[in-house]
Parts: sequence; structure tokens; C-alpha cells
Amino acid sequence: MHVWHGFSPPQEHPPSNWATSHACPLRVSAHRPRKAPNTTHTPTLGPLRLAVIIAAAGASRRFASHATEIQRSKLDEDLGGRPVLQRAVELFSGLSQTVQTIVAGPADEQAMSAFKERHADRLSLLGCTIVPGGREHRYQTVQAALAHLRPEVTHVAIHDAARPCTPAEVIERVLTTAEQHPAVIPVIPVADTLKRIDPAPLEQTSPDPLAAILGAAPSGPPRHRVEQTVDRTHLVAVQTPQVFEVSLLRRAYAQPNLDSTDDAQLIERLGEPVITVMGDPKNLKLTRPEDLTLIRAIMGVRAPEAKPAHLRF
Repeated sequence: MHVWHGFSPPQEHPPSNWATSHACPLRVSAHRPRKAPNTTHTPTLGPLRLAVIIAAAGASRRFASHATEIQRSKLDEDLGGRPVLQRAVELFSGLSQTVQTIVAGPADEQAMSAFKERHADRLSLLGCTIVPGGREHRYQTVQAALAHLRPEVTHVAIHDAARPCTPAEVIERVLTTAEQHPAVIPVIPVADTLKRIDPAPLEQTSPDPLAAILGAAPSGPPRHRVEQTVDRTHLVAVQTPQVFEVSLLRRAYAQPNLDSTDDAQLIERLGEPVITVMGDPKNLKLTRPEDLTLIRAIMGVRAPEAKPAHLRF
């Protein structure tokens, strides 16, 4: 989950002052002077002809670093007999607006070969095109996928491959609003207190005298000093899918500076408005192994039974 000016895990219920009207989406406000919008841009209104880009090129580093069992991609995890990646694709495959689905996988040739071996058969049945994504950054993955858009596409939905349980109501809200606004993102309010910390970890001393004598480094997660509390007023956590009118998205990706953590940030950099609609706390992104328990509970599926030891190899 991408958070502007901080991070907060999803909450079960939005606060009472949160605007829930679907007909009144909120404009994203910036903390710096906005550029004048480009008045030459005319959004395409009416029914969408949607291309869906599933960003699946990540290396699952955070997931792997927390895993305690066999190391594997989080996109391969089982959700009721289907992998996470397939579940994410299926969110859009049945929509009348969808005319194209692009899955942007690993950039490395060997990794892509293994990716196709695991997923190509299932994804081909869903009408997906698999293309290499970026090597280092998410924006490289989206940029690579944009080169494969069909001419008839009017809008692009960009979705995290690791969000397999996005409620249909969220997708419907985003797409309906995208018929009137060229850049739309789902968000949820930030509920927890946010604090900015000193990036330098504190020097820790080992409580074990013998370890100290032997010069062993103290174990455990790093500790940081709090610098300040961040005002969370008007802060929201951003989810996907994010939907953009195709010509606006191409202009955003034609900029020289593409450094960003989500695609809406590039639209903001153009000085164009980004419209928010209500997301959903259940629209979880699989980041750590413990997230699987929550996602399976939301989807009503069980974890696969472990194989007997003699069948694991």
C-alpha cells in the first residue's frame, strides 16, 4: 500500500468524518504550488475500452525476507487452488470494459522463462499477454507494458499483482468515475498516528555479557529515534487499481523524470488533477507471509494442506 507522507495499515471502519459519497470524489491536494493544468488535454468520456496492466515484475524481497519456509514468489502462493497472480487477473477478466490484459513479469530472461513456465498456461486462458517488465523500478514495468497497448484502448487500469482480493465495488467506483475524470485512484483514510524517525539506527549494546566479550553484534530489529509526529489530517493511503485516460498516461510517461512510487504521482507532476474515490480496507496487498492469513480469511479460502515429508522433494 502506498501512503502519502506516511504508512498506516488498513483499518476496519473509516472514521465518521470520511466522505463516503460515491458521487463526490475528492481531489488530491498537494503541499506545494500546483502547475497550471494543460488545457489542451481533452479526456475521453463515455464507455471505457480498458487495458489492464498487472505489475508483476517485483522480486518479492520483503516477502522472502520474512518467510521462514521455502523461498518462493508471493505471486505463486495458493489462494483456494489458484495462485495470487491469477486471482489478481481474474478481478478484471470478466469486465465488459476490458479489451486487453497485459501481465508485466520479470525483466531477466531466465526469470521470465520460469515465470512463463509457472503461469503462462493459466494466463493465456484468460486472454493475457505476458511481457518483460522493469529491472529495478515499478515505473519501468508500467512503461514497458505501455508499448504493447492496442490502438482501440481509451483507458488504462494499473493494478498490483499482489492485490488479489480487491472488492468488485472498488473497481466499479474507480471505473465509473474514470468515465468523467482522466485520472482516478482508490484511497482509504490514514487512521494510525504517524511519526517520522531518524533513518540512522541507534547503536545497540548486547545484554549478553559473553557476547559482548566475544564482540558479537546484537541481534534483533533496528531501533530508531523519533524525530516528530506527522499531522495526518487529509492524509490517505493509496491503493490500486489506478485508472488513467490513455493519452494522459502517455504524456506522464514521456516526462524526463519518472522517479515515483505510483503512477498517479507522474500525473501530479504534470499539474493535472488526480481524483480519489473510496477504496476498501479489505483491498490488501500481499507484502509479508502473515498477510496471507488475512487475505485467505477475506476470500474465504483455506491454506493448502502441507504435503507429507516424504513428498516434499
